[in-house]
Amino acid sequence: QVQLVESGGGLVQAGGSLRLSCAASGLTFSIYAMAWFRQAPGKEREFVAAIGQSILSTYSADSVKGRFTISRDNAKNTVYLQMNSLKPEDTAVYYCAAGRTFYFNTKGSYAYWGQGTQVTVSS
Repeated sequence: QVQLVESGGGLVQAGGSLRLSCAASGLTFSIYAMAWFRQAPGKEREFVAAIGQSILSTYSADSVKGRFTISRDNAKNTVYLQMNSLKPEDTAVYYCAAGRTFYFNTKGSYAYWGQGTQVTVSS
């Protein structure tokens, strides 16, 4: 049974930082692309960042470029999202996803999802 468990969310002031973690089990982690999506109240779930099997293959949404960094540790079956210079508009539930895909920014490409972790940025 595949499980993705996110952690690291919380309340932070604008300009602050958080690091999200997603621990995966029940799958061969190293062969999966991993991604972070987010969903704000009343909005569609949107792509944030993804990392391919190779740690050199990373992708991010324009809205977070230069502020958020995705990384993975295949030895720990964990993917991270380092979020710096947070803004109130980054407030959302952040979801981790795993998929065998090259369509990194497409949520339908991911077979497995975590339950999400809340990130709230106050102004």
